[in-house]
Amino acid sequence: MYWSNTYISTLRDDPQEAEIPSHKLMLRAGLIRRLSGGLYTYMPMGLRALRKVESIVREEMDRAGGIEVLMPAMQPREIWETSGRADILEGVMFQITDRQDRAMVLGPTHEEVITDLISREINTYRQLPRTFYQIQTKFRDEIRPRFGLMRAKEFIMKDAYSFDVSWDAADASYQAMYDAYVRIFERCGLNARAVEADTGAMGGNCSHEFMVLTDAGEDAIVECASCEYAANTERAERRIPSRSTSHSEALEPMSTVSTPNQRTIEDVSTFLDIPAERMIKTLIFNADGKPVAALVPGDRDVCEQKLAQLVGAKNFEAADEAMVKNATGAPVGFAGPINLDVPLFADRSLEGLCDGITGANQKDLHYCNVSIERDTTIQTFHDIVLVKSGDGCPRCDTGTLSERRGVEVGHVFKLGTKYAEAFGATFLDEGGDLQTLTMGCYGIGISRTLQSAIEQCHDENGIVWPSALAPFQVAILILKNDHEASCEAAASLCEELEAMGIDVIVDDRKERPGVKFKDSDLLGFPVRVVVSERSLAGDEFEVKLRTASDPVMISVAGAANSIKDLLP
Repeated sequence: MYWSNTYISTLRDDPQEAEIPSHKLMLRAGLIRRLSGGLYTYMPMGLRALRKVESIVREEMDRAGGIEVLMPAMQPREIWETSGRADILEGVMFQITDRQDRAMVLGPTHEEVITDLISREINTYRQLPRTFYQIQTKFRDEIRPRFGLMRAKEFIMKDAYSFDVSWDAADASYQAMYDAYVRIFERCGLNARAVEADTGAMGGNCSHEFMVLTDAGEDAIVECASCEYAANTERAERRIPSRSTSHSEALEPMSTVSTPNQRTIEDVSTFLDIPAERMIKTLIFNADGKPVAALVPGDRDVCEQKLAQLVGAKNFEAADEAMVKNATGAPVGFAGPINLDVPLFADRSLEGLCDGITGANQKDLHYCNVSIERDTTIQTFHDIVLVKSGDGCPRCDTGTLSERRGVEVGHVFKLGTKYAEAFGATFLDEGGDLQTLTMGCYGIGISRTLQSAIEQCHDENGIVWPSALAPFQVAILILKNDHEASCEAAASLCEELEAMGIDVIVDDRKERPGVKFKDSDLLGFPVRVVVSERSLAGDEFEVKLRTASDPVMISVAGAANSIKDLLP
């Protein structure tokens, strides 16, 4: 491929609209161009790199036993009502009406479509197991699209769905997809970490996210340095420290203390000169329109995802001031569990606490010497706090958790029978009895993986592509395109490399050498070959790896083999 035969439009300066390095570089290198918020056109170089991600994903999905299909992007809303997710995902779905006045949506995902299909296609255990996948455009009405392809309204995704005869059989399908994901991200040259994750609106009881570790990541994870434990903070647990003997021995009568204008944990802790962890923070939440209370140590925050899952609420959010006052009888800042007539859910670290401090549900008043078991009626003790750096690892006795930032590029779910039951997806087992299919689903953000590779692999000069994703693996720069010998040598080398299956672009532009060097670095081609009168006078080419500081000279004879050996 010659530069003059394609279209590459690079920018010298960072665009104002971009916030993170990968977004800036994708625009500067001419990989994408913005149409409007969350909508981007893939330019020739960006599309070539995108297709390489797709190719790797297809190869590994096929290797793992996946069968490719292509489902409609437009879906009737009624199938979302069948699954019960129409209201849950109401805010994220683009919705339209066709000329027959039928409600339709642009698919944010395809669990409903595939389950509806399989309910009519599979009817016996002899047809199982099966895993179907597609690579297709998805649509989500993001409140705040940002960071380029990282959070867009329209994006490209690989989604796969497995169907099995039982939970045990589904474990094998889940593991096959998990292993395929590990291979995919390794082949893409990414430092990706699999972490335990919350199932969220997808349902099911087991899931893992694949996170590309980068400081620009929107998601927080915790990991242990002493073992393999890693989890999204929405799912992460911690080792509960042993309660001190002095706390367990003290059973003083509960009493009140005046705390004028002391509303926050910090205020009360300072006012009473006690550590924040001795305080029982009581927070009121709105669970499907009804108040519930969460009790956590004063130095911890509630993980709303954990609590919502615990109480089984579809719509869950912090209670507004009116609900707090109605539930507690006091203004915000003085809530406590004593005589509180709402369901109480306490973090398990509070179990056994008997000298706590908590709000008295009266303005400017708190209770002292609170025994959680004696003075309150707890629905259940459960892990409901957000884990943070410095917490003990729940999987080993010595490890400490540390927080990292990451970008979610893949997610695997063990769904169970949720969707199959909704759509009547059943089969006859070996004994002739009717059984419900067991499902899993598995997603990879193709476009997000592309940008994540750039976020993780760049320097001050531009992109540093993993070789497998680079639009072209080798860039041949002709320093003087009116020098006949240079043009002939470049053409010959290009032909040899392409015959070896290597993607090559020849920069034949009438531009200064400095411009060509800068563009080559900006676009991140793994190998740069300079062809000039000076190098050819010595029967050599100047070759530089994108990751190397200095070039090397190689002989023109056998140059193609030497360059092939240099490629990662």
